[in-house]
Amino acid sequence: MTDLDTSTTPGSATPASRHGLLRRLYHGETTFDFIGRRRIGYALSGILLVITVISLFARGLNLGLDFKGGVAWEAPAKSGLSLSSARTILSDNGLKPGDAKLQTLRGTNGERIRIQVGDEPTEVKDNVRKALADKAGVDLQEVSLNTVSSSWGSEITKKAITALVVFFFAIALYITLRFEWRMAVGALAAVVHDVAISVGVYSVTGFEVTPATVIAFLTILGYSLYDTIVVFDKVHDNTRRLTSGKVTYGDIVNLSMNQVLMRSINTSLAAILPVASLLVVGSWALGAIALQDFALALLVGLITGSYSSIFIATPILAALKEREPRYRALKERLGRTTGDLAAVRTGTHVAVPVGASAPSSPDAVVASTPVGPGAYTHPPRPRKKKKR
Repeated sequence: MTDLDTSTTPGSATPASRHGLLRRLYHGETTFDFIGRRRIGYALSGILLVITVISLFARGLNLGLDFKGGVAWEAPAKSGLSLSSARTILSDNGLKPGDAKLQTLRGTNGERIRIQVGDEPTEVKDNVRKALADKAGVDLQEVSLNTVSSSWGSEITKKAITALVVFFFAIALYITLRFEWRMAVGALAAVVHDVAISVGVYSVTGFEVTPATVIAFLTILGYSLYDTIVVFDKVHDNTRRLTSGKVTYGDIVNLSMNQVLMRSINTSLAAILPVASLLVVGSWALGAIALQDFALALLVGLITGSYSSIFIATPILAALKEREPRYRALKERLGRTTGDLAAVRTGTHVAVPVGASAPSSPDAVVASTPVGPGAYTHPPRPRKKKKR
């Protein structure tokens, strides 16, 4: 995005020339026009959502054993046991290798072969387990057998959906009581956006969806909501402060997001870095496969949550608020959606009388005499004639 800093007095140096971008970020002095460019965020999210829908219809989700039920064996990859020999064992016991899911798991104790199929009779389970132990040259106890019924997976799915519904209801109620219903709509839209994009990533990449993935999803929803509430709280505070009737709601939202932008970046980085370390070092480098499902979902959710709080939740709030009669009338009178944010911050906007022509550009709204933050100049009121 383009930095829109302009000078607040004729001939003065702009903030951009006095300070670097990083310094202005840390002091909340940037003037990025988020609302004016909200269609870019909508377009990017729209593309990602379309890809998600297409992938869900074409590929679906790679549900783990706990969701769809079935049987899983794990055996040490020793002696002659490999993926090809494991497929041979399945064929010898009347199972189709093409319908099975075979993985090589790497950990501190060496490699293990994991085989997952649908539910099978007890005799088949025991025969495959014994064949794997004989092929690997290990005791039968070293080959694990895990069986999950399809009803168990269905129960997990129902509880996950119930948890999401309760979460949405509780959040909508809290935000409505704390702020207003329009903010609740924006926050819920961002949360749904984050869940949809995260599901799309799992569908496109084919990563397995496990109970740990669901737990991570519920965790990232709380984080995404936290980031959104931080922005909404600043918008709420600025709305009460900037009530002179010469700034649009888009101006207030832009100012608020620029003020908390660095906080959002710092919070996101502080959360993303340890999760990325958990995924890269713990899961991929050290072979702790159990961490992969949880860490991957957290990483995707943290990134989408940070993005949606700025480019989805707040722009939706601005769009809903600008439909209110007072903000709609103000926008029509000023002839713009957003103005010069530097002038909004320093309080140098001048009121435009009803019937007067609107400013030709945002920079034309700047007055020559600043009156301090949060204050605005007004045209002089006509004096009443004294009665004789």
